[in-house]
Amino acid sequence: MQVGIGLPNAVPGATGRGLIEWARRADQAGFSSLGSIGAVSYPSYEELTVFAAAGAVTERIRFFTNVLIAPPRSAAELAKQAATVDQLTNGRLTLGLGVGWRESDFLLTGRDFDGRGAAFDEMLPALYRSWRGEALDPAARPASPPPVQSPIPVMIGGTTQAAIRRVVDHGAGWTAGGLPPDAVSEFATKVRTAWQAAGRDGEPYITALVYFGLGDTEQQSRESVLDYYKPMGDDVAQMIAGSVLRSAEAIQGAIQAYEATGAHELIFAPTVSAVDQVDLLANVVFG
Repeated sequence: MQVGIGLPNAVPGATGRGLIEWARRADQAGFSSLGSIGAVSYPSYEELTVFAAAGAVTERIRFFTNVLIAPPRSAAELAKQAATVDQLTNGRLTLGLGVGWRESDFLLTGRDFDGRGAAFDEMLPALYRSWRGEALDPAARPASPPPVQSPIPVMIGGTTQAAIRRVVDHGAGWTAGGLPPDAVSEFATKVRTAWQAAGRDGEPYITALVYFGLGDTEQQSRESVLDYYKPMGDDVAQMIAGSVLRSAEAIQGAIQAYEATGAHELIFAPTVSAVDQVDLLANVVFG
């Protein structure tokens, strides 16, 4: 199982220079991917923009939106943005996409919250058409530059039957978000079974995510998580804040537990923006 690290693009206190230095250190440390989370209606740094800049200071690390909320954007916009980043990073982008749960994201972008699932279903095949150089409207020219990868890998988030269908029909795999290991194992089995039944070659790529905050950062870490998940309600936000891994033993235990689920990659998402978190995590993961 590969181990990646998230960017603190949605962590209070992050700066542009700090995000770029974070990416540089993560690349040098040996992490497999740089992940991101994001919401239009939260004061986070837009993930694809950050990845484009981070590509200039890194050489091998992949970039993984985990997840980008897709329906508030148009297919043409997202296809163009993703292809641009894939070119600028020489084919190192993976798009993790989900329907989203913040109604405010849709209000701010003038999109229909209740229809987000149907919009996502229409968007997924359109992305691939655009990357192949096809026009998305008969009256328009093809709008996306060609990506380096053919196509850009798309990971699907969510824990519904619709999410399984989207993985099988359009995805390279499933991203579990912050689910615990037993839940990842159970749902990943369903994804693999559906994948095989559909006659897809190989196996779906499975990723998971956990939050971490090392050193004397517990208060800052908790406040960060509580602020981001406030719209879910206090009980849920407190539960997520309480799940943050804060010791070397907890991190090593998580690696073992998620590896046992058959996951291919585990992303450690930060809850503190200080760049020394990269070094602290690397010391635990890689020794």
